[in-house]
Amino acid sequence: MVPPWIRVPGYGSHASGHLPRWRRPNPGHTLAARNPCTTEKAVLTDLDTSGTAPAPVREAPPRGSLAPDRGPPTQLPDAPGRPPAAPLAAGAFAALRHRNFRLFWFGQLFSLTGTWMQSTAQGWLVLELTNSELLLGLVTAASSLPVLLFTLYAGVVADRMEKRRIILAAQGAALVFALALGLLTGTGHITLGWILLLVLLFGTANAFEVPTRQSFFVDLVGKEDLTNAIALNSAAFNLTRVIGPAVAGVLIGTVGIAAAFFLNALSYLGVIGGLLLIRLPKFRPPPRTQSTVENLREGFAWIRGNRLPKTLVGLIAAFSILAFPYAMLLPVFARDVLGVGAPGLGALLSATGAGALAGGIALAVIGDRVRRGPLLLVSSLSFTSLLVAFAFSRSFTLSLVLLAAAGFTMILNNATTNALLQSLVPDALRGRVMSVYVFMFLGMTPVGSLQAGAVARWLGAPVALAGGGVVLLLVILIVWWRVPELREVR
Repeated sequence: MVPPWIRVPGYGSHASGHLPRWRRPNPGHTLAARNPCTTEKAVLTDLDTSGTAPAPVREAPPRGSLAPDRGPPTQLPDAPGRPPAAPLAAGAFAALRHRNFRLFWFGQLFSLTGTWMQSTAQGWLVLELTNSELLLGLVTAASSLPVLLFTLYAGVVADRMEKRRIILAAQGAALVFALALGLLTGTGHITLGWILLLVLLFGTANAFEVPTRQSFFVDLVGKEDLTNAIALNSAAFNLTRVIGPAVAGVLIGTVGIAAAFFLNALSYLGVIGGLLLIRLPKFRPPPRTQSTVENLREGFAWIRGNRLPKTLVGLIAAFSILAFPYAMLLPVFARDVLGVGAPGLGALLSATGAGALAGGIALAVIGDRVRRGPLLLVSSLSFTSLLVAFAFSRSFTLSLVLLAAAGFTMILNNATTNALLQSLVPDALRGRVMSVYVFMFLGMTPVGSLQAGAVARWLGAPVALAGGGVVLLLVILIVWWRVPELREVR
C-alpha cells in the first residue's frame, strides 16, 4: 500500500493533520495568499519560497524519506540579503569544478560523437536497403521498444544498485553491438532483420543506461549545481550532434557506412575510461522492504498525486509522439523533399545540433535567473512552430536556419523540463521518477515514429510533420490554460 503521505502538500487531498509536522504546508506559501511583490511564484511547497520576511524554521525531513528535497531557500533577485550573483561566465561552467563530473562530461563528448555518427549512418542505411519511410519508422520504433519494456524496472534497479556499475555495463554492451553492426555492414551481410535485432539490443542497453544517467548527475555535483550539470550535459549532447552527423555524412560518401559504426564502437572507450576514474563514496544498498511492483507503484503514486510533475510527464509524452519523430523523417526530407543526399542529411542534423548547443550554453549561462515556467511555455511553442515551418520549406538554406532555431528552443524546453522535475522529486524516488520521465521521453517514440512513418507513406513527410506540430500546439495551449501553476513556477 502506498503511504498516504506520499503526496506533496498543496497537491494531494490529505489534510495537514494527517501529515508529519515537517510535511505540513505553510499557509503563507499557498498560491492565493502569495504576494507576487515579495515572494517567488513557486507553486509547490516543494519549491521553497522566501520573501522579505524571515522564513520560518523548519525541521529537516528524515534521511531517505519521500518528502521532496527542498534545498536551501531561494529568493527573488532583488530580495534583501541575497548574496551577489556569480559572474555569468563562471556560472555557465559551475558543474565542471567537480572532478567526477569533468571526467564523465569529457568522456561523454567522445561517446556521443560516435552515437550521432551511428544514428545518421543507420537511418541512411535503412533507407538505402528498403526505400520505405514506413520501414524507417519501424526501425526507429524498434530501437525504443525496449524502453517501453524495461525502463520502469531500470528505475527500480537504479535506486537499489550502484549507478556507475549500471552505466558501465550498458556502455560496454553498446560497444559490442556497434562492432557487430560495423562488421555485418562492412562484409555485406547486413539485412533489415539484423538491423532490427541490433537496434533492439541497443535499445535494451539504453533502457537501463539513460534513466540511471539522469539520476547519476546529483551524485556527481550535488543539488547546488544540478541544473548547471543538466545544461552542460545538454550542451555536450548537442555539440556532438553537430560533429557526429557531419562526419558521418562525409564517411558515407567516401569510405562507406561501416566506418561510422566502427568509430562509434571506439568512442565508447572515452566514457568507460571516465567512469573508471571517477571516485565516489562506497555504495551502501538500501534495505529491500518492498517488492519491485510495490517500488514501481510508489513512484507512479508520487507522480499521480502531484499535479506539476504529472503535467510535465504528460507534456514530454506529447512531444515524443507528435514532434520528436521529425528526426526520423529527416532522411526523407534530405533525399526526397530537398534533394540534398547524404551530405545534406548530415548538414541538417548538424544545424539542429548547433542550435541545440547554443541553447544548452544559453541555459547554462542564465541558470536560475529566468523563471522556468514562462521559459517552458515560450520554448515549447517556439519549437513546435519552427517544426511546422520547416515542414513547408523547400529551400535548403531556410531549412538549415529553421532547424538550428528549432534545436535552440528544443534544448531549452527539454532541459528545463528535466531540471524542474528533478528539483521536485525526493531522493528516495529519484531513479523511479526519472525512469518514468525517460519512459515517456523515449518510450513513446515507437508510437510517434510509427504514426509519422505511416502518415508520411500515405500523405508525405511534410504533411506528417506539420500535422503533428499543429496538434501539439493545441495540446500546449490547453495545458497552459488548464494548469496555471506551470505558468507561475519559478
